[in-house]
Amino acid sequence: MSDVNERIEAELKANPVVLYMKGTPVFPQCGFSARVVQILSHVGVPFKGVNVLEDMEIREGIKAYTNWPTIPQLYVQGEFVGGCDIVMEMFQSGELQAMLKEKGLPTTEQA
Repeated sequence: MSDVNERIEAELKANPVVLYMKGTPVFPQCGFSARVVQILSHVGVPFKGVNVLEDMEIREGIKAYTNWPTIPQLYVQGEFVGGCDIVMEMFQSGELQAMLKEKGLPTTEQA
C-alpha cells in the first residue's frame, strides 16, 4: 500500500465523516464542494474537510483510492458515499439523513 493510501485510510479511521474537497468548509473554492458543505451543514452532521488543493499527492491519491475522477468525495465511517450529484440526490430523497441516523451519527435534521 502506498504512503498516500495509508494517509487517506488514517484520516478515514480518525473521522466518522470526511469530505475531500477543494478549499475548506469555511471557504470552499469550488461550487460543487460548497454545495456538499451546505448539505452537511444543513443536516448538522459534524465532518472533517480535507483541502485537496493544499496537497497534490492527496488530490490525485483520493481519485485513485476510489477510482472516482472528481472532487468532492464524501466518506461516512470509511465508506465512499459519492460526489456532489450523488450527495445532493441522497439529501433530496432523505436517504442521506437516514444513512447518517442509521450509522448513529448526530444530525440536527429529522430523517
